[in-house]
Amino acid sequence: MLYTFAIYLYQLAVILVSPFHRKARAMMHGQRQSFRILREKVDPTARYVWFHAASLGEFEQGRPLMDRFRQQHPEFKILLTFFSPSGYEVRKNYEGADIICYLPFDTPINTVHFFRLVRPEMAFFIKYEFWMNYILSCRYFHIPFISVSSIFRRNKIFFRWYGWNYAQVLKFVKYFFVQDEESARLLATRGIRNNVTVVGDTRFDRVLDICHQARPLPLVEKFVGQAKNVVLVAGSTWAPDEDLIIPYFNTHADMKLVLAPHVINEEHLQQIEGKLRRPSVRYTQATADNIAAADCVILDCFGLLSSIYRYGDFAYVGGGFGAGIHNVPEAAVYGIPVLFGPKNKGFREAQDMLRLGGCFEITGQSLFNAAADHLREDEDLRTRRGAINKSYIESNAGAADTIFRSLGL
Repeated sequence: MLYTFAIYLYQLAVILVSPFHRKARAMMHGQRQSFRILREKVDPTARYVWFHAASLGEFEQGRPLMDRFRQQHPEFKILLTFFSPSGYEVRKNYEGADIICYLPFDTPINTVHFFRLVRPEMAFFIKYEFWMNYILSCRYFHIPFISVSSIFRRNKIFFRWYGWNYAQVLKFVKYFFVQDEESARLLATRGIRNNVTVVGDTRFDRVLDICHQARPLPLVEKFVGQAKNVVLVAGSTWAPDEDLIIPYFNTHADMKLVLAPHVINEEHLQQIEGKLRRPSVRYTQATADNIAAADCVILDCFGLLSSIYRYGDFAYVGGGFGAGIHNVPEAAVYGIPVLFGPKNKGFREAQDMLRLGGCFEITGQSLFNAAADHLREDEDLRTRRGAINKSYIESNAGAADTIFRSLGL
């Protein structure tokens, strides 16, 4: 089959590139460990439910379901697989799953070996993940394959003339829980109707869970202090984002900044520090004394950004000058206005909040300066625009509970 041949070619390409590419090297190392992990950790007497996420963003979408499964069905153990190193390396110690490993490459031999080892009773794949041989193996072993928070667009391969054969595999999916009506309509063009339910995005459930469980961070509270400074939290930033934010911050002494770069390595951190003209401190080096004296905190670790947004008066979410913006709901859930760059068209929640007025699109320095001026100077504006975002998140939550009810869990 052409698809399987393409998978073998992809596997070969990763092997060839791995000596020169950090992420490819991490992927190959993880792939080599997957079946060893499964052989060592799978309990042959246990019942397993399997969740698969491509990367970190999909993991966050699937986490509300995993958490609910853990709470409501303790008779099951949870297997969590990742495709990307950016997901696995950050969440390989996630306590909500019993076994965590890379998804073995989607070859017929791997899939059969995988299912004979794990014997999952259900498979939940998040958003874009449709690996043909795994879906076919689910059908062969009579395991319901459930697509969660999936979203389809006209330009995807399933709806192109050359993707007709690949689209046939979608007919073996037991249930689709899609994000919007457009996805349901596109599936209908391929004859898939009766097993499709529009439930929205489970990310809204996840960010609400985070908001309700956000732990206090004494060092950040010390940084924010009792002063009148307005605090901007800039999350998942890349260099083009930082080139807008830092010059503005440098010239506005009544403002404090928490900067959380997407890439955390020494070279990038030094680049950021070289651009700053006001006192800063890295979070991992912060003390009660030096953080109180700083005007900028550089978040040089993972896992805290979603809680730190709560301390902002407004937020900036990065990635909009590159491949696409990162997690806007993660900031918006705290009832603060959010700024982001122009690569936001494929993100329904960002488009919705732009239309409602809770978010601001930034295309360059002048627009950033104008939006930041308005939000920095006008507390009432921040409150009104932030309330729009909070209301939007709350009104769109509930997908995880709907999925559980629909499956009778």
